[in-house]
Amino acid sequence: MEQLTNGGKGGWMEALARNHSELSPCHFCVPGHSPPLLPLCASVSLLGGLTFGYELAVISGALLPLQLDFGLSCLEQEFLVGSLLLGALLASLGGGFLIDCYGRKQAILGSNLVLLAGSLSLGLAGSLAWLVLGRSAAGFAISLSSMACCIYVSELVGPRQRGVLVSLYEAGITSGILLSYALNYALASVPGGWRHMFGWAAAPAVLQSLSLLILPAGTDEAAAHRDLIPLQGGEATKRGLGRPRYSFLDLFRERDNMRGRTTVGLGLVLFQQLTGQPNVLCYASTIFHSVGFRGGSSAVLASVGLGAVKVAATLAAMGLVDRAGRRALLLAGCALMALSVSGIGLVSFAVPMDSGPSCLATPNATSLSKLPGDSNLPVGLSSWPPPTTSKNQEEPVSSASEKAKGHPRAGDPTVPPVPALSTAGPAPASPAPERALLHWTALVCMMVFVSAFSFGFGPVTWLVLSEIYPVEIRGRAFAFCNSFNWAANLLISLSFLDLIGAIGLSWTFLLYGLTAVLGLGFIYLFVPETKGQSLAEIDQQFQRRRFPASFGRRQRTSGIQYSRIRVSAAP
Repeated sequence: MEQLTNGGKGGWMEALARNHSELSPCHFCVPGHSPPLLPLCASVSLLGGLTFGYELAVISGALLPLQLDFGLSCLEQEFLVGSLLLGALLASLGGGFLIDCYGRKQAILGSNLVLLAGSLSLGLAGSLAWLVLGRSAAGFAISLSSMACCIYVSELVGPRQRGVLVSLYEAGITSGILLSYALNYALASVPGGWRHMFGWAAAPAVLQSLSLLILPAGTDEAAAHRDLIPLQGGEATKRGLGRPRYSFLDLFRERDNMRGRTTVGLGLVLFQQLTGQPNVLCYASTIFHSVGFRGGSSAVLASVGLGAVKVAATLAAMGLVDRAGRRALLLAGCALMALSVSGIGLVSFAVPMDSGPSCLATPNATSLSKLPGDSNLPVGLSSWPPPTTSKNQEEPVSSASEKAKGHPRAGDPTVPPVPALSTAGPAPASPAPERALLHWTALVCMMVFVSAFSFGFGPVTWLVLSEIYPVEIRGRAFAFCNSFNWAANLLISLSFLDLIGAIGLSWTFLLYGLTAVLGLGFIYLFVPETKGQSLAEIDQQFQRRRFPASFGRRQRTSGIQYSRIRVSAAP
């Protein structure tokens, strides 16, 4: 037996090279020729995000013609929008078992088939029931695909490319949202245009499936671990002949520090939502309107302008995530979010915000109400923002089905509920230039908030989740955390009216700022740095550290010793 001890990175890099040479076979690979791995992985990640973002935002343009064609009441509109959330929740609860049992690639292909069926149901729908069925199927598909895509790409590429390619999914989401706005605008005057809006969602899913048919099913994760046996006290210790098996309950046990990993995963997804990102964005159009943009330009700039900012910030995150590291982006993004959302809250003390759009609580309404005082704002554009969160994720937000504390409902299902009365109270008269300065300050804070989320919590949360769990339970663990993400998004959205009615709009924004500060402390104390490490090294890093708080400082891997075991064949 020959034993070579390696104290640096050479051992795991050699193992990683062997890992890529042992890819599972693909469907249409030419013998002797490996597929172009990186470009195909990039297309899978980008097209998956594009489908996700398009499906989320397309309802903002389709809702008005649907209301006119089917005579939908406010409650029926909310039910239609919320059906996508219900399908996504179902996928997050059961999708992890599908990903672990049938594989990442098969899960993505299966989700694309479900998406095609949902798009067909939506395109040919003749009743509300078929619309709800199609939206539920689409929600199930994009939720399952989002989890499987991040895991699949993270396992298929090396440490140097993993951050960029997984973050590319987030860039695809924001690009998909902008694409849906463009198609909604182009098809707004076409008879039955909403059918085409829903149908076009199948295009990126078909292209993604074609890329997947060329890519391998996955990597042999055991190959990376086979040559990485930690030396403890100078002696090699094996874990056994096979890889360990995990049950779902192991996520909450001390075994291999699974409880610490779950703490990191749940903390990130909960703080991602508790900072109030979807609810803050519901005032985007109002803030644009307040700085002087009148008529339809207010809503157009709020949607396209903020969408462009999100794309630019996500691209910046892609360039920095493998250089600055995951922790650095999370800390910087969370700090900027705390400052910017607190700034919006302080500005709203001096300059009370107008209410956002509301839905008339009358069945078969023929139009959506507009922003107060803006009679020129077209109803087709008054529904900003679409339901969003991150994966950015961007996620659907549905409002409660009943009024909260006597406030008129924000029944337009494409935006979180907004009270009809200003909660900040009458502000003292101030000179026009001072008020204009405050309005522009709120606009800058909104831009900073959106940018900070898009290069921090937005892409990095899902990148970290795809890295920290062992391969045997990675799908179920990712889905478990993702279910909390969707549930927290729903809870934050439904409690928005009650929170504003209890403490006021300004204090609500300040509360979100305080939550971001708490999130900053959590990231500093609990979230490790995984930049430049293989999945095997990240797994071993968690196993060595039994308490998550010890991750407060970046862990160095140069002191880790591995032994490469070469067993000679018996004579």
